[in-house]
Amino acid sequence: MKREVSPSPLPAALEAMVPGPGVDLRESAGKGAGVFATRPFRAGELVLAGVIEAELDRNDAHASQISWNRFVRHGGLVPKVNHSCDPNCGIGLNASGAHDLLARLPIATSEEITFDYAMRNYTIEHFPDPCQCGTLRCRGRITGWKDLPSERRDAYHGYVAPYLLVLGL
Repeated sequence: MKREVSPSPLPAALEAMVPGPGVDLRESAGKGAGVFATRPFRAGELVLAGVIEAELDRNDAHASQISWNRFVRHGGLVPKVNHSCDPNCGIGLNASGAHDLLARLPIATSEEITFDYAMRNYTIEHFPDPCQCGTLRCRGRITGWKDLPSERRDAYHGYVAPYLLVLGL
């Protein structure tokens, strides 16, 4: 009697690197790689599941701040998602502690997936060059939550890393 062996599933970090249903990695004009929708997404829908690849001892340009003193590197396509000062996605915390990207607004097929890096990091000091998002709401530079205008904080309600809301800022 021959026993069938089913292939083991990919490790979560590796699985997150494979473009899933609905997204693809492409060139983003003037920004290098970016993640784009291959199907429409509804507001509130999961766009990318976050997977923590590594713990970090400090903040850096590719770090995600999970709590006041904890920084991680996400695996998969999340690090390839570009910043926007008027993003179509926001942050949701998943059961593993990683940041999922959730649609804040409806996203059309072929639209670039973006989020505001201030939605996850209290301070950002690693992007000295001017912001290149090109939106009408562009702040001119990529800032952290502490430097975000209150109207933007209000607009992001429900789509930011929970630790940022502890101080009630």
